[in-house]
Amino acid sequence: MKLYRENTYTGEVGRQLLRQIGELAQIAGWVASDAGQYEEAERIYRLGISAARQAEDHTLSGNLAGSLAYQMSNTGREAEGLILAQAAFRDSQAEAPPKARALYLDRVAWAHTKAGGTENGQQAMRALGEAGQALSEDSDGTESPAYLYWVDAGELQVMESRVYTELHRPLRAVPLLREVLGRYDATHTREMALYLSWLAVALADANDPEEAAGVAERVFSLASDTPSERVAERVRVILGRLQEYDENAESKHSTRSQVSETDDPTANSRARWPHTCCPSW
Repeated sequence: MKLYRENTYTGEVGRQLLRQIGELAQIAGWVASDAGQYEEAERIYRLGISAARQAEDHTLSGNLAGSLAYQMSNTGREAEGLILAQAAFRDSQAEAPPKARALYLDRVAWAHTKAGGTENGQQAMRALGEAGQALSEDSDGTESPAYLYWVDAGELQVMESRVYTELHRPLRAVPLLREVLGRYDATHTREMALYLSWLAVALADANDPEEAAGVAERVFSLASDTPSERVAERVRVILGRLQEYDENAESKHSTRSQVSETDDPTANSRARWPHTCCPSW
């Protein structure tokens, strides 16, 4: 921002600088959010939104607004998250390439899911369908911003499986998650831990606590080396979900035997905190 504010240049150079500020804000906001620094992440995202709007880059501003909406939906601000996710899509869709529109719609789907209720569940499923349709319009000749490199059919399938899990539809969620995990690069530790965490919950919903506990063990193992508050939160969700099966001795042992005295398998890894930027899920 100092470079932008304290120098003079042509209008086009200024817009390029503003775009760079917006793209850097996307990365820095994601890192702060994944570290659990939500107020700082929101400040950074809003700075990026302002820069992108000044640059008249509506695709970038929509991406940043969608990222902030996603954080809100995941941190107890579901109503705000839904409003912002819808606004990000509405205000940016006209100029956005297919990948961007698909991502906006996936975030709308997630915001509806987290908002809860039958109508929101139906709206979430509709948004997922529209996201798939948007992505189908992408082609080799379609230009998309480089920061959308990770948006593909597989990532949309990840969101679909998560929505089904959150809506307690394990018969739909479990096969999708197994398919996703079957082809996912196991070296992407953070994403593997997150996707396995959804599978553990879906298996618990399917009344299979033993297999759920087995998957949970893998999550705990990955989480111990993953410096991510998002992963730590998913570990807490799994523990809470499996506590409902405490009467099952095997499930109880499998879950608790992996947890340290602090009841947080991620505590040591978060203290180290080296970060790389990953997809927003």
